[in-house]
Amino acid sequence: MKTLLLCALALACAATPSRAAGPPNVVFIISDDHGWQDYGFMGHPHIRTPHLDRLAAQSLVFPRGYVPTPLCCPSLASMITGRYPHEHKITSNDPPHPKSKNLRVAIDDPEFRAGRETINGYMRDAATLPRRLAPLGYVSLQTGKWWQGHFSTGDFTHGMSGDDPKRIARHGDDGLDIGRKTMQPIYDFIAGAQRAEKPFFVWYAPMLPHQPHQPPERLLAKYRAAAPSPQVAKYWAMIEWFDETCGALLAHLDEKGLTENTLVCYVADNGWIQDPKADRFDPRSKQSPYDGGHRTPIMARWPGKIAPRRSDALASSLDLLPTVLAAAGLKPEADLPGVSLLDDAAVNARTRLFGEVFTHDYVDVASPARSLRFRWIIDGDWKLIVPATQNEPERAAELFHLAKDPEEKSNLVDAEPERVARMREALDAWWPGK
Repeated sequence: MKTLLLCALALACAATPSRAAGPPNVVFIISDDHGWQDYGFMGHPHIRTPHLDRLAAQSLVFPRGYVPTPLCCPSLASMITGRYPHEHKITSNDPPHPKSKNLRVAIDDPEFRAGRETINGYMRDAATLPRRLAPLGYVSLQTGKWWQGHFSTGDFTHGMSGDDPKRIARHGDDGLDIGRKTMQPIYDFIAGAQRAEKPFFVWYAPMLPHQPHQPPERLLAKYRAAAPSPQVAKYWAMIEWFDETCGALLAHLDEKGLTENTLVCYVADNGWIQDPKADRFDPRSKQSPYDGGHRTPIMARWPGKIAPRRSDALASSLDLLPTVLAAAGLKPEADLPGVSLLDDAAVNARTRLFGEVFTHDYVDVASPARSLRFRWIIDGDWKLIVPATQNEPERAAELFHLAKDPEEKSNLVDAEPERVARMREALDAWWPGK
């Protein structure tokens, strides 16, 4: 926190000419372990998300949005690099650790620490969004979830995580105070950017509604009667708590006169289905190849530049980086897998998305394929899931028609052999998983 405040003071002194006609400010709002249907604007009958509903009404909304992988660390790494996990090599949450040690003990193991540093090195080598924006004068703030040690690893100029070199916190150490305890670091950062007349990028990734599910009693009381179990009630209340923090952030932009020139992007890092009988997730959600793990609404709001509407097109969190680059007047590399959501023609022309699932802990930090569990392809309304024999030898391929079977319960592999062959060919051409 001291680093953040000192940087804010330094920023305020480094004034530049007026940027009235400059590129937009950018705010990423990233939900954490949040089911794709669990919003008011997505039709949930009980969960209240009035602030996100209002954002949706002002945004270009993609209800058929996806992340390329259903686990926090690699999903976040893909958002900030615009690359698939197998490309940037951050595929899993944790490096290998001795099986004789639980994770809390293994964090202090020298081999575990060395593995974590190797993973952090992959982020340092990547062309992150903050690095790409810096030549235009942007300052950038990391808050909330951040797995790669110090915030500067991702090229943020300011941040909340990693100030203590003796700590190797998995999720983001002090950065996890954002949302749950305070929003002030974001407000202070924005104030400094305004004084310095700098465009800014804010990474708001609170550990919400992520476990521990400990919502305020005033919110939990709303859901006890409607929810099927106490565990579900707590999860629902956590979502409304998260929504309140989003409302506070968006209101701050309004109060400071920043809304008109700020591109706000929304996404969840991965899905979640609450187990109604225990404090854990359903196995067909987080860490799975199903839509319960990968699907998320994706939104982009930029008043006067993006017309509010809903799109039936497929979208990916990999689209966020090229969208921001386009908004800032920068040209992305031709080989980036995502497209700018500002480019209707490119969005509507795309019919396929790809994704991958890896082991929670790396098998080998140097080889993405060794940690691979599943690959999937969505082609129109069809989804093919192919297991990796190295880690899922007992699993078979699955084919679903998502429009008719959104819960992915009816496997049509045997009924559609030609379709499976075509989709498998396209999947292998994308990445063979070897």
